Amino acid sequence: MTRDEKIFKLGKIITDRKEILLGLEKMSTESPEYWGIDCGLQYAERRYGKAVADDCLDLALQMGKRKPKTFAQLKALSGWEDDRLALVLEALCQASLVEWHFENLDGKNPNHEKRWVLDMFVPGSAEIMTMRPEISPVTPQVADFFERMTYLPLAGITQMVPPGGAGIGMHVIPVEQAIPANCESLPVEHLSHWLKKYEGHIGVGICSCRKQQRIRGEGSGDIEQYWCIGVGDFADYCRETGMGHDITYDEAMEILHKAEERGYVHQITNIDGENKIFGLCNCAVGVCNALRTSQLFNTPNMSRSAYTAQVTPENCVACGKCVEVCPAGAVRLGQKLCTSHGEVEYPKQPLPDNNVWGEDKWNWNYKNENGVIQTWPTGTAPCKAACPLHIGIQGYIKLAGEGKYREALELIKKDNPFPAVCGAICRKYCEDECTRGTVDEALAIDDIKQFIAAQDLKAEHHYVPPMNSSTREKFDQKIAIIGSGPAGLSCAYFLAIEGYSPVVFEKDAVPGGMMVTGIPNFRLEKDVVNAEIDVLREMGVEFRCGVEVGKDVTIQQLRDQGFKGFFVAVGLQYGGKLNVPGDDAVNVMPGVDYIKSVNAGKAQPLSGNVVVIGGGNIGADVARTAIRQGAESVQLYCLEQYEDMPMGEEDQELCKADGVTIHAGWGQTAIDTEDGRATGIHFRRCLSVKNAEGRFDPQFDDNDTAFESCTTVLYCIGQKVEWKELLKDTKVAFRPNGIAIADPVTLQTAEPDIFVGGDVYTGQKFVVDALAAGREGAVSLHRFVNEGQSLTIHRNTRHFASLNKDDIVLPPDAVKKPRRAVKGVDESKARTMHDERLIFTEEQIKSEASRCLSCGRSVVDTNKCLGCGMCTVQCKFDAIHLIRNMGDAYSRMIPAEDKFKAIGAYLPKRAVKILKHKATGKAD
Repeated sequence: MTRDEKIFKLGKIITDRKEILLGLEKMSTESPEYWGIDCGLQYAERRYGKAVADDCLDLALQMGKRKPKTFAQLKALSGWEDDRLALVLEALCQASLVEWHFENLDGKNPNHEKRWVLDMFVPGSAEIMTMRPEISPVTPQVADFFERMTYLPLAGITQMVPPGGAGIGMHVIPVEQAIPANCESLPVEHLSHWLKKYEGHIGVGICSCRKQQRIRGEGSGDIEQYWCIGVGDFADYCRETGMGHDITYDEAMEILHKAEERGYVHQITNIDGENKIFGLCNCAVGVCNALRTSQLFNTPNMSRSAYTAQVTPENCVACGKCVEVCPAGAVRLGQKLCTSHGEVEYPKQPLPDNNVWGEDKWNWNYKNENGVIQTWPTGTAPCKAACPLHIGIQGYIKLAGEGKYREALELIKKDNPFPAVCGAICRKYCEDECTRGTVDEALAIDDIKQFIAAQDLKAEHHYVPPMNSSTREKFDQKIAIIGSGPAGLSCAYFLAIEGYSPVVFEKDAVPGGMMVTGIPNFRLEKDVVNAEIDVLREMGVEFRCGVEVGKDVTIQQLRDQGFKGFFVAVGLQYGGKLNVPGDDAVNVMPGVDYIKSVNAGKAQPLSGNVVVIGGGNIGADVARTAIRQGAESVQLYCLEQYEDMPMGEEDQELCKADGVTIHAGWGQTAIDTEDGRATGIHFRRCLSVKNAEGRFDPQFDDNDTAFESCTTVLYCIGQKVEWKELLKDTKVAFRPNGIAIADPVTLQTAEPDIFVGGDVYTGQKFVVDALAAGREGAVSLHRFVNEGQSLTIHRNTRHFASLNKDDIVLPPDAVKKPRRAVKGVDESKARTMHDERLIFTEEQIKSEASRCLSCGRSVVDTNKCLGCGMCTVQCKFDAIHLIRNMGDAYSRMIPAEDKFKAIGAYLPKRAVKILKHKATGKAD
């Protein structure tokens, strides 16, 4: 036989593909079985020579799949001398086609002699070959071999697999701490059972699934590293063949703990019966081939444990952390509140146990749904859905009400790196949508957050988020963040959590961007900003201030210094022009420039009648600053009608309290000047600001005019980006208004290593929006600087829906709560450059927290649940637990050789269930 013919023959011996076994398909060089064997033999030939590689193929053909043989038995089969046989066996092990062990599971090895075994493809040689550093880089086709051999043998088969998995592949084993103490669990359901069984023979190696997906360019940001634990003789085999190293029991438990923090699912090999495993993996659903067997085919019997998750609704606060880690998409956010039709009924995934199953039931998009779609279609707590950062608002309110301020701060900082800043200046999207607002007034959510964040300044509550890296180690790739405003700092924060030490470049002397230079102290005290920036320093973020990228150093020079990715978030620094006659007068200037001069201590005092143009938050800040800088009166003009002003009701009231007069519905036409100075400004009535399509298209009545004498004009009509030389010689493209063009999900520009975020991409928005953009930039940069990672696969795009507030029934006792708490005022700071607003007292916190309707909750589809327990690790509210309700069958482990017997016994039972379901319409 030729070499290829021998490979075809060996491939047929090893494969589990029904098409090959039944003669429906002939083996060829395009068969994945061929790819795998050929890759292994190529490596054997490179290392040992062609003659040895040929011997490897000949010996493997005589060994039989998974039939262990001693050296003496193999010598008798081959007829070779000891030295020749020993070399060939070494080559076969290095080629990852054969492994050895000393076991006596079959009862034929009472003396525990060393025996060699021809592995099955999966789990077996495909994983080992992918792990081996000498094979996969040279013959990357091994990754396709691994991927295909985890798919083709199972497609169209998995629906027939009984509970327990029938000795096929891998099996979920739950988080040990999540197993109820009072349940009658089986030993095989405990991680400690297996680790204690093999103590002294435990090792760890590179995850083959993560590596395979990296080679294929389909990584999900879960980077290959030492996540996969080998036990028993397999651990020794991996060590001796250079694919792993020994670890202790305690080190293994630490790996498992770190995996649980990341939401990586524990799975054990399930091909040798209940007395043996050889691997304990920590699996990420975005890359794991074993989890794919249940998730792609929608056949949970392939993976699930004997447990399912159950929510205690009264404890649940819809923080959503359980949802983010659920590998099966079984838990999503719903609502506690009843509708006018009663409780919401949530859907259940049909199961193959009692349904005819075909490709129409598969979920090809599971990677982009599980842990990504956060809510059931009927929605959840509107506050969480509305917040751009999707903070666990309901959760931190409950914790604050219980006096658990440190825990509340930790929950906030999972999503928001600047809670104190947001507590002072947030846009409060959450309060706009708060369900309580349908009763009386929305909760003072932002004030509660500000109180919690203020505790971070106290030593006993100070919190620095720990690193939670996908490799358990720090990354050494250099990432540059250009701009230290909220978007840039948020990006740095989340990169630091992931294990990077990003470098932030800031052209000003201090970091903080517009939070420091462009917002007045009475709105945001600078010591608050600096305290939260200091946390980033403690996390390992480096700041290089006084460096203007594009002037002092170019992006190309930074690349030459080793920077692999860039996040550009320089904000909108330029105040623009009024574009009316007289706008070049010396006392006409952008309002944000004036605030910058005030914050820098360089502003000239104001006097007389100051006109401020602009109805947004910046306009309010500028008008109130002008009062504090000596203006005798301040007139604020804007295009919008009073009720439509972007600044909102709170800023309107603050302006009035400071003596600012608001003139809504006017647009400037010209400025009168004298000796180069403005003396007055003309306006005309604005009839509408936007057209029917919602685009900016103001319409005016030229016959309705107004005039205002003035000493100074400060305008806030929308800031613009000032790129200067920053992006010179790059491919970054821009819109007509100057903002950068980028992918709306990944924020990647036309220059692959440059990502943008914040106002330079969206146009002028709010701090909380910029913080959300920074987090997305961190996600993209982490993936970009690691080879083979997709920017989109299994990316949490934070898909949320709000419950229907027009169709809820509120319990009377929930409505009978105190009125909304109101902040006090320090009169000594009124109309000064310090914030006169007092934070809540503890009594106010408890009162306000009691007003929360707690309208959101998690809801589990037990048909989809795998019983891994990752949700329980994330929950800090004792709201979700595992219960053992699936029966012992789901923990039944049998040898792979008995799989067809198990499937055959199950098929009649399944057929009866399907007929019963068809007849009654009810699942068994």
